[in-house]
Amino acid sequence: MSQASPSFLQTLRAHGLELCKAAVNTLQVNTGYLCNLACRHCHLEAGPSRSEVMSRSTMADVVACARRIPFETVDVTGGAPEMVPDIGALLGELAPLAPRRMFRTNLVALRENMGLLDTLASGGWNLAASLPAVSGSQVEAMRGHGVFEASLDMLRALNEAGYASGDGLELHLVANPAGAFLPPAQEAAQKHFQRELLRRHGVRFNSLFVFANMPLGRFKSWLERSGNLEGYTRSLRERFNPAVVPGLMCRTLVSVAWDGTLYDCDFNQAAQLPSSSVRHISELAAGQPGGDIPTGDHCFACTAGSGFT
Repeated sequence: MSQASPSFLQTLRAHGLELCKAAVNTLQVNTGYLCNLACRHCHLEAGPSRSEVMSRSTMADVVACARRIPFETVDVTGGAPEMVPDIGALLGELAPLAPRRMFRTNLVALRENMGLLDTLASGGWNLAASLPAVSGSQVEAMRGHGVFEASLDMLRALNEAGYASGDGLELHLVANPAGAFLPPAQEAAQKHFQRELLRRHGVRFNSLFVFANMPLGRFKSWLERSGNLEGYTRSLRERFNPAVVPGLMCRTLVSVAWDGTLYDCDFNQAAQLPSSSVRHISELAAGQPGGDIPTGDHCFACTAGSGFT
């Protein structure tokens, strides 16, 4: 972003807005940066060479926190959480502690750990599965050779296990653009995905979320190398929508990293902007944290157009 461009914080103030914590209802658990894939757009730079994973001790802190605070939603993500030792035990202990449970998967890692599927289904875990496109060539350009067919195999297995069947196990897909441009309208994209995945591959899912890529991590490095960083961030900034600020997920979510550090969202974790009040999951109590939310210019990606959440 050029020197003359207003920062995200300056933009908020120009609209008479502040970004403060509201009542927290969601605990997001990032189990680490180890992943079987090294996707081009990953804001955490997760991959097979990363060794940071949540220890059993930190998992115990997470479960203890979920027992003392009545979260409405627990959201488990990574990296690839399927690759974390003791992930099944963590899911089993968390399942009774929140009425809504979400597990994020890249599909390929779950296919390589099919034993976890019973734990997810019996625990009533809904799934958010990454699938950037319905085109195999586009998916594999972003995620690697063989990923598209492996993803379809896993989606069919999930349908057979009862996901997206109408019996309560939800399967949501997450798509994001392949390049330095913003995503299409969500409703039209969902219709396109549902039509093409069912017609070509016999796959069903509940809904599609389309997200703008975060100018962080591996995607930011690509933007810099390709000369697209300034143009991309300018596009995000020009589409700033003040109406979405009150509903941003960082206001009602706490995100705990693999080492127990607390952030206001997964993106602030990538930007190394920890929560301004409580710093570790073991210290979090009901009613905390409050106060201002740290921001950076990556926050423009959550406030462009109809927003991120």
